[in-house]
Amino acid sequence: MIVNIYNQEGGITGTKALDDSVFSVPHRPHLLQEAVRNYLATQRSGTASTKGRSEVSRSNRKPWRQKGTGRARSGSARSPIWVGGGNTFGPKPRSFNQKMNRKAKQEALRMALSLRASASDLVLVDSIRIPEPKTKKFVEILESLGLKESKTLLVFGSKDDNVIYSGRNIPLLDMTTVEHINTYRILRSDKLLITMDALEELEKRGKSS
Repeated sequence: MIVNIYNQEGGITGTKALDDSVFSVPHRPHLLQEAVRNYLATQRSGTASTKGRSEVSRSNRKPWRQKGTGRARSGSARSPIWVGGGNTFGPKPRSFNQKMNRKAKQEALRMALSLRASASDLVLVDSIRIPEPKTKKFVEILESLGLKESKTLLVFGSKDDNVIYSGRNIPLLDMTTVEHINTYRILRSDKLLITMDALEELEKRGKSS
């Protein structure tokens, strides 16, 4: 597959043949679903917690004698049926992580990249350079590339603080490095904007996996 390479002003500077092993992978929906579920599960903090009857701060003495009062027997004010008592089967801190093989994750990532490429939702830019942090300048770049109104994921090879600071307040823009790219972030975005150094790194990683 051959795609155009743009500069940040929107002009075409050349073409690039994409590596088929990374950008022409057959679509397997169940694997994409598994990768998305795996990612979302690992993002859950799992810190919800309640106190059981042994943890609440209340007296553990018997409220009244067993018989002769006319009331139902009761053994402790910590009982779950009492107001202020412990919680029965309440949540405790836990991990929601789901196991997924590394090779399956990498295959799902290549599928997501292939979907964007096959739908012509992948835009290659030679580089993005912003002399100083200016959100207005970044918006102009997106507009020149026809991405101003699209939910876009920018993937760059190495961090550039000026680019990050300029784009972090743009609502429809998400940014990441090749190291932190994942299937979920690709599928969540409508367009994929990749710099040339990031593309080279992606293809290199795709061939080695």
